Amino acid sequence: MTILVTGATGKLGSKVVDLLLQSVPAHELAVSVRDPQKAEGLREQGVDVRQGDFDKPESLDTAFKGIERLLLISADGDTETRIRQHSNAVKAAKQAGVKFIAYTSIANAQKSTNFLAETHKATEKAIQNTGIPYSFLRNNWYLENEIPSIQGVLAGAPWVTSAGTGKVGWALQQEYAEAAATVLTSKNHENTIYELSGPLLTQEELATALGQVIGKEVPVQQVDDSTYSNLMKNAGVPDFLLPMLVAIQKDIREGSLEVESNDFEKLLKKPNTSITEKLTKLIEDIR
Repeated sequence: MTILVTGATGKLGSKVVDLLLQSVPAHELAVSVRDPQKAEGLREQGVDVRQGDFDKPESLDTAFKGIERLLLISADGDTETRIRQHSNAVKAAKQAGVKFIAYTSIANAQKSTNFLAETHKATEKAIQNTGIPYSFLRNNWYLENEIPSIQGVLAGAPWVTSAGTGKVGWALQQEYAEAAATVLTSKNHENTIYELSGPLLTQEELATALGQVIGKEVPVQQVDDSTYSNLMKNAGVPDFLLPMLVAIQKDIREGSLEVESNDFEKLLKKPNTSITEKLTKLIEDIR
């Protein structure tokens, strides 16, 4: 069995590869990266490092050759770019004879109104249309996305949000990586969908948990989208990122990440960690 992970030098991909190396011989593991030099450490461990660029389909034809199980980690960029790139990857997987595709999607992808969902809707359908057995790993939200806000709180700022009472199923990238590694290395995941979510919490509940971890009360400042944008700009966020941050708050407020599921527990065969445990680990990592 040969497993390939795309985006293997990224934050999520690197964690998946590290986990796979604990259970899979290095010679059975390959990675597809845009810049092989960044994966030299993996090559030294015996991993097959292949050059693959989602914007160069011919490179993917070579990168995916001889691969049985593929983890397609969603790319960054605008919706049009991501859909094109993912389409190239799916076509290359079909042409290369890949036997199984795991794909990192988003919560409730096919019905979601989240501004990020269009990419995932299109990619899930493209994978299904190939006829290749698949597993859609519908990741809710990375707790790491909140690092700037957590750092602000640690520096004495309030928790600022325009997400209202919308709930999020935050989990750590490491937990999503564990789920992906499990699907790639165990049986009976063909044509499955996993809604991977931590306990659903509001912004206030997250801030309360953060306060318990750091030992002080965290005030929450609920604002409208315009005020939120201005506050983020004043905090140094580049102008081009502001619409995305506001869209995230709006989508949370409207419930697009409010998907309750115990798929983490079923897949990993252990209880989901509490939000205080997740926050404690994250703060240890960033301090």
